[in-house]
Amino acid sequence: MPPIIRFDQVSVTAHEKTLLANISFRLFAGEKAVLCGKSGSGKSSVLRTLLGLHPLKSGMVYFQENPLTPESVQSIRSCTAYIGQEPILGAENVREALLLPFQFKIHRGHQPTEAQLIEVLQRLQLPENILDQDSNRISGGEKQRIALARGMLLGKKLYLLDEVTSALDADSKQVVFDVFSDPQLTVLSVAHDPEWLERCDIIFELEAGRLTEVRRHGNT
Repeated sequence: MPPIIRFDQVSVTAHEKTLLANISFRLFAGEKAVLCGKSGSGKSSVLRTLLGLHPLKSGMVYFQENPLTPESVQSIRSCTAYIGQEPILGAENVREALLLPFQFKIHRGHQPTEAQLIEVLQRLQLPENILDQDSNRISGGEKQRIALARGMLLGKKLYLLDEVTSALDADSKQVVFDVFSDPQLTVLSVAHDPEWLERCDIIFELEAGRLTEVRRHGNT
């Protein structure tokens, strides 16, 4: 089975600064991987490069073994849910934020029912009445779970997560752990949380834009 994501000697620069230097790794469907390292080591740059937000200086990124190009980048974006530390919900209230993607042509006709909205909220331990709350009045942890709920409603199978547990309490964190234990979901994440690292199959250590170590869960 070919990898879902493959970086082949990828280098990225911005404003004459090296963000990534000769990065190579593979991630297969269903695997959970985490990028670790000090601030500025290139962790978030890997995610942004995969989304086509950084042009490549050299090397190639492959998604499902197809080269990532300006023309093909939409294919990975359509399959991917990106959730950052402070997600932008893009709507006045939570209900509108959850339904926003279904206004676009690719998802039109697949709008979830009220029962489906409530079901996904309950799964993420969010109250039903949050649907009518203003997006700018909910907490960072709630925004992260709303962004995750949106990905779940869209049926996303690939998740790019940037410190997704940073604003969560212990109970909410466990809920997120349970969601991503699904073997059908592939995860590439940035995290420092030891509990999150413990649950990942692969740990990629980065330093100054270079991949310095790859560890599989249970191995040193």
